[in-house]
Amino acid sequence: MSTELIQSVNQQVANWTVLYTKLHNYHWYVTGPHFFTLHTKFEELYNEAAIIIDEFAERILALEGKPVGTLKECLEISSIEEATGSENEEDMVRSLSSDFSKIADELQAGIELAQQVEDEGTADMLLGVKKSVRKHLWMFKAYLG
Repeated sequence: MSTELIQSVNQQVANWTVLYTKLHNYHWYVTGPHFFTLHTKFEELYNEAAIIIDEFAERILALEGKPVGTLKECLEISSIEEATGSENEEDMVRSLSSDFSKIADELQAGIELAQQVEDEGTADMLLGVKKSVRKHLWMFKAYLG
C-alpha cells in the first residue's frame, strides 16, 4: 500500500465530488443559445462523475485507505474550484476545460505513482478515466473554438 498513491486517488475523489456539484449548478443555471446542448452535456458529465467518485472511493478502500467522505474534506484537498453562480455558458465551458486539464495532469501523476509501486489495477483505472477526460477536454476546446 502506498500512502502517496492513496492521497492521489483521494484527491481525485475530492475533485470529482466538487465537479459533480459544479456540473449540477451549470446544468440548472445554463442559459443562452446553446442551452439544450449544454444542459444535456452537463447532465451526462455529472452522471459520469458519480460513477468515477464511487469507483475511486472503492479502490481506496481496497487499498486499505479511507476515501474523503464529506464536502468539507473534499473542498480542502480539491484542486477544482466551486461554481461561482454567475457564469455564462462560455464561462462554464471555459471553467470545465481548465478543470479537466488539471484533472488530466493529476491523473497522469497518479498513473506514474501506481506504476512505481506496481499497482496495475489502480494505474489502469486512472488511465481509463484520463482517456475519458481527454475526450471531454477536446470537445470543450472545440466548443470554445
